[in-house]
Amino acid sequence: MSGKINAAPQVYDVQQTVRRESPTDHDDSVHDPIDADEIYELIRNINDPEHPLTLEQLNVTQRAHIHVDDANSTVLVEFTPTIPHCSMATLIGLCIRVRLLRSLPERFKIDIKIAEGTHQSEEEVNKQLNDKERVAAALENIHLIEVVNQCLSTASA
Repeated sequence: MSGKINAAPQVYDVQQTVRRESPTDHDDSVHDPIDADEIYELIRNINDPEHPLTLEQLNVTQRAHIHVDDANSTVLVEFTPTIPHCSMATLIGLCIRVRLLRSLPERFKIDIKIAEGTHQSEEEVNKQLNDKERVAAALENIHLIEVVNQCLSTASA
């Protein structure tokens, strides 16, 4: 026994995408709205805390589960744990939140949720992931932030 919660997860093919640059992408005087594609690019290469695979390879993150309202500065990311009793769900959600906190302008309100019906403790985990005090406390835990940083280490900047 490997000691892993999900010792043999299903691995999905990933799509190689190249975002087209517009002539105004590097012009700071032009407002460049943030969209779901941009958020997906930020989180798709986050490493799973349990396996040497990305969240995209495990189908934990999907472009269709990202909702962005740039005008109202809101981002909602729903993710799907690999198994309904995944004990890593909170850590995965924290990794997604930290990646977005480090990458998005401060004006954005970020909500991270488990996709409905995909985890046995969905409500409890969602409450933890969106409680500012709990997130702040987690980010002060040196051991936890080391794990988060490892998961984010190869995610594209």
